[in-house]
Amino acid sequence: MIKKVTKQARRSVSAPKKGQPAPGSATRLSKTACQLIMDGLFQRRIAAGAYMSQGELVELLGVPIQPLRDALRVLEVEGLVKIHPRAGIEFIKADMDLIRSTYQFRMIIECEAVHRYAERTSIEEIEVLLADHHEFIEEMEGNGFDPLPRLHELEHRLHGGLIGSLANPLIESTTKRLQNYTSLILMDRRETTPLINRTLKEHVKILEACRDRNVELATSEMLAHLNSAMHRAMGL
Repeated sequence: MIKKVTKQARRSVSAPKKGQPAPGSATRLSKTACQLIMDGLFQRRIAAGAYMSQGELVELLGVPIQPLRDALRVLEVEGLVKIHPRAGIEFIKADMDLIRSTYQFRMIIECEAVHRYAERTSIEEIEVLLADHHEFIEEMEGNGFDPLPRLHELEHRLHGGLIGSLANPLIESTTKRLQNYTSLILMDRRETTPLINRTLKEHVKILEACRDRNVELATSEMLAHLNSAMHRAMGL
């Protein structure tokens, strides 16, 4: 009798109720809803600073209400939305405090990361990334193309490579959150050729110091780059 009860109890715990998604399915739906919300924000279908109801989000994104609620709770913890019980969902808009906090946090992480990168990354890998930067700078002088996709690719390879060199999953997960903040901050910034050139040349200085195994200079150049990026984001 005891074995029968145990098996029955086990089945009742593991099997979802009729009409409800399995736990793994619910988690996937919640992650999908999170991504759809972020895509809506970064693709400007949801305005930064806007207030929206759950019903409006369901209609806009085409997701069921429960995964949407789960996703909104996650995004509230990450500081990207504020849930007001009777006023709706507020999507945060980047302000000076968010810009300052985001870049200060990045300075702490990426100055440590560039130290490791300069010590351990192969010279060949650094040389390839340096050559790609120089090639892009020359292409920029000719104009006639949209430079942003190429810029974003090089930024991802540099900053992503720095974080990857730490081989720390906790830092990697935190960095993904910071990337969302950075994307939100840069949404309203107009990238001009002089600004892009300045960013690329700052990257070059970092990479040259890493290639020369000059850890102190690499750290100093990274700090200067992030400080400049913060000021550019502030419009200074």
